[in-house]
Amino acid sequence: MNAQKRQEIFQRLQQHIPEPTTELHYRTPFELLVAVTLSAQATDKGVNKATAKLFPVAHTPAAVLALGEDGLKKYIKTIGLFNSKARHIIKACRILVEQHNSVVPEDRAALEALPGVGRKTANVILNTAFGHPTIAVDTHIFRVANRTRIAPGKTVLEVEKKLLKFVPDEFKLDAHHWLILHGRYTCVARKPRCGSCVIEDLCEYKKKVYE
Repeated sequence: MNAQKRQEIFQRLQQHIPEPTTELHYRTPFELLVAVTLSAQATDKGVNKATAKLFPVAHTPAAVLALGEDGLKKYIKTIGLFNSKARHIIKACRILVEQHNSVVPEDRAALEALPGVGRKTANVILNTAFGHPTIAVDTHIFRVANRTRIAPGKTVLEVEKKLLKFVPDEFKLDAHHWLILHGRYTCVARKPRCGSCVIEDLCEYKKKVYE
């Protein structure tokens, strides 16, 4: 895929969704950190239901720590892997309180040092909470990047590096959100909705599906 095509793809995605953002509900970087940690192998809808009850009660590292692991579990037990997620969040809160003055750090290494926070989660925090032009590659973005040939790669890291290289600079800040929403609602896993796709004529997928 050439640079001109990529430019046109992101222009159209921008026209289609002028102000894209995460579908997770949050008000602060800490709430986003908790929500993203909970979202692994869970739906944003399910996470939002849980945090709608949790955040009014505890929305700071100290408040979540005060709940304790068992107290936190009561709010997130509807979410998959809630036991390990509760353990990670409590440990992360302790580090935030003791080492970062209860503030989520705007630094990749410091974020990835938090339990339960990997490269993808760190990228989401840096991009969505702090406005860094990072691209967090999840299953949706991995699929879209490979299927369209925008940034094909065999690993998540390879796709991330290619996206950072190939996505035009003016679109980098929002590219993560455009691609994830495109993968979630149009370029879906089993049967892509090519007939209603705004970039269908630019996409290089050879097995397009029309209904």
